[in-house]
Amino acid sequence: MQPVLFEIGSVEVYAWGTMLAIAVIIGITGVRKLFEKEGLDKEIVIDMVIVMVVAGIIGSRLGYILLYELDTFLENPLMFFYLSSGGLIWYGALIFGFLAFLFFIIRKGLDFWKTADIFAPFVALGYAIVRIGCFLNGCCYGEVTESALGVVFPFVDNLLRHPTQLYATVLNLILFLFLIWFYPRRRFSGQVFLLYLIGYSIYRFTVDFYRFNLIEYGILSLGHIYVILMFVVVVGVYYVKSIRHKEGD
Repeated sequence: MQPVLFEIGSVEVYAWGTMLAIAVIIGITGVRKLFEKEGLDKEIVIDMVIVMVVAGIIGSRLGYILLYELDTFLENPLMFFYLSSGGLIWYGALIFGFLAFLFFIIRKGLDFWKTADIFAPFVALGYAIVRIGCFLNGCCYGEVTESALGVVFPFVDNLLRHPTQLYATVLNLILFLFLIWFYPRRRFSGQVFLLYLIGYSIYRFTVDFYRFNLIEYGILSLGHIYVILMFVVVVGVYYVKSIRHKEGD
């Protein structure tokens, strides 16, 4: 693990923040190209992505604090800014980032489904990159294992654990490649976005069996509950839009 990649004088450059920055730069570049290809104003992309990322980080941190460290936060509100040791939840990032996305959609008069299709592949890619930062940071680790894939997270203990961050990176990279391939082949507006959410749900449901979770309900984690609900809702929306598309033909 290497939470701090290097130092410039007295300034420490953190792995997680670096991976997030790389993800943002790549995401902006990719989304701008698709905006231009679709005849949309690519100049608004930088503002959109930055606001979505900031909102996502705030939501991710708030979600973690509300679930796991509310008492600590009430005693010391400044701990909200202690991000170097982890303490972020993807679902909070998804909700707040999505609200920021809606803000721009409404403000700029963009088509929701069309724009969501453009962003979806790069959300998957960005997630894959940021999870590398989680691995280097030593957070979001897995359960103890005797598997040959096991890794020791020295900031936790000396036991071999599943490197679930790297599982996430590989699976979301595959999801990105599929979505970017499928994008020009989509049959209806919103299909790429919905397939991303379905793919994410399947990935997360699977990997959460190997991930260390603080809140569990029998064999299921809190994350399992979230993605089951997400999967059911998204599959329902996908089915309705698919039927309407066929009827439109």
